[in-house]
Amino acid sequence: MSTTLATTPATLNGLDLAQMHGTVGLLQQQPALARFEFRASNRWVSGGENRSRIQSFYGAGAEDTSRSEAWEFVNGEPPVLLGANEGANPVEFLLHALAGCITTTTVLHAAARGIEIRRLATELEGDLDLQGFLALDPSAAVGYERIRVRMDVDADCSDADLDDLLRFVHAHSPVCNTITRPVEVTLERV
Repeated sequence: MSTTLATTPATLNGLDLAQMHGTVGLLQQQPALARFEFRASNRWVSGGENRSRIQSFYGAGAEDTSRSEAWEFVNGEPPVLLGANEGANPVEFLLHALAGCITTTTVLHAAARGIEIRRLATELEGDLDLQGFLALDPSAAVGYERIRVRMDVDADCSDADLDDLLRFVHAHSPVCNTITRPVEVTLERV
């Protein structure tokens, strides 16, 4: 007679499940550890080109020291917008941030629900009227009027469970939530 022991996977969707559950448990016990401050700095180069650096942040009750070097991101504009294609423009970076955050939120919460993601690909499109940015039409929005996100997801769950997960992701992705509700942004000269 053979016996088969049911085992729990150590990882799901590339995430260490024990670490994930440990982190969530710790945050439930000590909510103050959930407070984070992320930072970026930016320097103008010329024309539409500027560069952002990201390295330090505060989280889990301490200043993070895991990043020995900063990441640098080049912001640019296409020629039609007076640039030289130095890099993606800021509204394109916003789409990148939204796609990345929705993807990470989906993978993390799928793992928490025991759902294996086999494939996940996202395409985003945003509609923007430059008349708002250029103050040519006071009725035109200054930023995106709408953003469409199309996710192609193959997961080991029912369509209803996947739809429920994606509704949850829409409500709990930090970037998605930030751009779908009013958020205070202060701009001051120093």
